[in-house]
Amino acid sequence: MSNLIIEKLLAKTQRTDIPAFHPGDTVRVHVKIKEGDKERLQAFEGVVIKRDNGPQASFTVRKISFGQGVERIFPIHSKVIDKVDLLRSSKRRACATSKDRAEEYSLLLASRLGKRRRGTLYPATADMCSVTTSRSAKSSMRGFFNRFST
Repeated sequence: MSNLIIEKLLAKTQRTDIPAFHPGDTVRVHVKIKEGDKERLQAFEGVVIKRDNGPQASFTVRKISFGQGVERIFPIHSKVIDKVDLLRSSKRRACATSKDRAEEYSLLLASRLGKRRRGTLYPATADMCSVTTSRSAKSSMRGFFNRFST
């Protein structure tokens, strides 16, 4: 009995205006922000790295802002989301670990070349998620990042 009631409540709150997207796609999420008595829209644009299904479905969007990686989790059926725009659909699927690895590697290369790269994201392939980096690359990255920890 209670299961039917829960299903009816969930059916009322389901949203149908959200487009179909998958990890690896680039989306722009328009979020409602309330400041005092005013309400405005703020866009959060990035790559979808994770999508959960079910009654409390959510998706995670990652972007690079001023050289720092920012991830934000959005509930799909929330009233806070005004709309979601699908900007680019990708055949390649994203994996959070491969994105982090690519960013660390780009930082390592930039430090060796003496250049500063601002927030470049390299496309990740599906097989990058399962492949581990070589021992020499890990040790050089570890040495590079240990310089910043005190």
